[in-house]
Parts: sequence; C-alpha cells; structure tokens
Amino acid sequence: MPASIDDLFILPPCAGEVDILHVDSDFLLINKPTRLLSVPGRHPQNHDSVVSRLQLEYPGASIVHRLDFDTSGVMAVPLTKLALSHISKQFQARSVSKHYTAVVAGIMAQDEGVIDLPIASAEGPRYKVCAATGKPSTTEYSVLARDEMAGTTRVWLHPITGRSHQLRLHLQAIGHPILGCEFYGGDWAKAATRLLLHATDLSFLHPRTAEPVFIESAPDF
Repeated sequence: MPASIDDLFILPPCAGEVDILHVDSDFLLINKPTRLLSVPGRHPQNHDSVVSRLQLEYPGASIVHRLDFDTSGVMAVPLTKLALSHISKQFQARSVSKHYTAVVAGIMAQDEGVIDLPIASAEGPRYKVCAATGKPSTTEYSVLARDEMAGTTRVWLHPITGRSHQLRLHLQAIGHPILGCEFYGGDWAKAATRLLLHATDLSFLHPRTAEPVFIESAPDF
C-alpha cells in the first residue's frame, strides 16, 4: 500500500474546529475543517484528528467513513456499536448518498456528465488512473456556475464509488483539476489557499428507526 501523507510529514496544527451539527444518541453529524485528519496518523505528532478530538467528550466515537486531510465537510460519526455496524453496512452497500462541491480549473463545456475511470495506487500517497490495475470508479458531475473571468467552474459531484482521491483524480483526468490540489493540481495547485473540495451533504438511514437522516453544510469558498 502507498504510504499515507503523515508517514512523510509532520502535519501542521489545524486551528479549525470540528463543528457538531447534530447530536443523536447513536451518532454525531459533524463538519470537518480542512487540513485535519479523520483518524490519528501513524506519526506520533500527527495524533490530532476528528475522532481524537471528539472522543474527549464522546468516548464511544468511532469512524465509519473518512474525508481526505485537505477536504472539508460533513461526516457521520457513530457513538455505539450498533450505529457503527449499521452505517458501515450502508456504506458497503453504497446506499449512503453524498455530494461534494468543488471549484475546478477551466470552463467545463458540458453541463453534466459521468466520469468512469479506474483508479489504482501509485507512488507514496498518490493514486493514478490505470486501466490495467485500477478498480472501477465512477463520478457523476453537474455544473453549478462558470466564472469566465477567473477561468474556473463550480461543480456538484456525486461519487458512485468511494476510492481514495477519486474526485481529485477524475477531475484532473478530464482536464479540470480542483483548485488548491497539491497532488494533482499542476499549475492550479497554488491557485487557492486550500483544496476547494467540500463534502456538502450526506444521507443515510437511522440505525435504530430506519428513518432517513440528512445533513448538509455549505462550503466556505
């Protein structure tokens, strides 16, 4: 497996707060700031993370899905074994719905589309599009707005699969890297002070009642 980013670096401290958007007896719904790990890193100095912060107040907090270090946005955090098992099965069955907002380089010609490109591990913390060894990966997208002056497009993203770096890679592969992406952004890596990718909404079924649960949080970019 490729090394994780914290194998290579001591990450800078994150001043952003984990915003708790909703408290349920079985789970939390939170908003993760950019540049914070979802779980503690391997390096001892990279202990700060979503789950380590939350466990100070909620000892039963555990992680059922992750967001990249640079990605901000909504997450569901189970507080009980029942919730962990139930929500995990929903992710495995791909019955959880999630959408992201991103700002990408260039003016996208199509109003919507589907990117279907296999993703494989590459060197270090990177991944690559690879037909020979990649796993099937699919992303739906639709254009929210085009900024002709800046030469950028704001897009709404729906990952059908959940591969590491999927959204970054898929957009880069079609010629529209996400602004602020240090791995795949190329000349646009420094076009923003952060990765302009945000998990905007999440929906799943409540582990006890089976009622729909929906949470959303707008990006700050």
